[in-house]
Amino acid sequence: MKYVHILMAVASEIWAMQPEKMMAIIDFLSAQAEGVKFSAEEIEARIAPQTAKAVARREGSVAIIPMRGVISNRMNLMGNISGGGGTSTEQLAQQLRQARDDDSVKAVILDTDTPGGAVSGTDEAAAVVASFRGVKPIVAQVNSTAASAGYWIAAAADEIVVTPSGWVGSIGVYTVHDNVAAALEKAGVTKTLISAGPFKTEANPFGPLSEEALAYRQQQVEAFYDMFVDRVASGRNVASSVVRSGFGQGRMVLASQAVAEGMADRVGTLEDTLARFGVAPAAPGDRKRALAPERMKRAAAL
Repeated sequence: MKYVHILMAVASEIWAMQPEKMMAIIDFLSAQAEGVKFSAEEIEARIAPQTAKAVARREGSVAIIPMRGVISNRMNLMGNISGGGGTSTEQLAQQLRQARDDDSVKAVILDTDTPGGAVSGTDEAAAVVASFRGVKPIVAQVNSTAASAGYWIAAAADEIVVTPSGWVGSIGVYTVHDNVAAALEKAGVTKTLISAGPFKTEANPFGPLSEEALAYRQQQVEAFYDMFVDRVASGRNVASSVVRSGFGQGRMVLASQAVAEGMADRVGTLEDTLARFGVAPAAPGDRKRALAPERMKRAAAL
């Protein structure tokens, strides 16, 4: 039963995410709500790729902070369906502030691979990225996707670098209203809402939205879209009209074209970006030894 409630909560949220990723999540939740059980491996394959489980690390004086998987404010909702993967904007902002205020960190790389996520908390995280300006360099390294909420945050960095096979964009905001009245009727269930307040239950899922309720939801979506566009325009140093009329207009844009359109600054890999900061690639054995303490911490926590 909990997946029914999670499905309704997901549907009522306002999202800045690749639509195809959202459809995969909704399909997964719908199957779970109907009683289909998935193994941890199946959840991993459907929702949370292994890349979503990266941890922050240091390469010399450069801090590498991951922004992976589905983005949500505290991940308490998305964590239930993503196997623990994804990015909490609250935690991301905390990690960024620590790196910004740490004198031993000379630069920060935001290691990005995300389809986007919920709008709640996203602009606040972008503001923390923007606070690096004039303090120390911060580069958003896209490897290989910075979509929607992910691009919203990445655009506030000093520079966006996209791996050759990567892409950025999906600038847009949407929400969903599910009318489950027919399904409930088929199941022999009738819901009666008892409420106080003129608009308290206007978005209930047990019937169609009224014109007034639909207009209000549209107003909310457009307000978040304006916030998204203005943040990208500020970060990329262009007019908001340029973002609205270009920058993919909701589509994803491949690396080289993104640079041509001003959505990114250069095409390059994480290793290329590290080299520009004077960090040589770590040998495989060195990387394993560097990550060993983190593995030990995670094992102890389990």
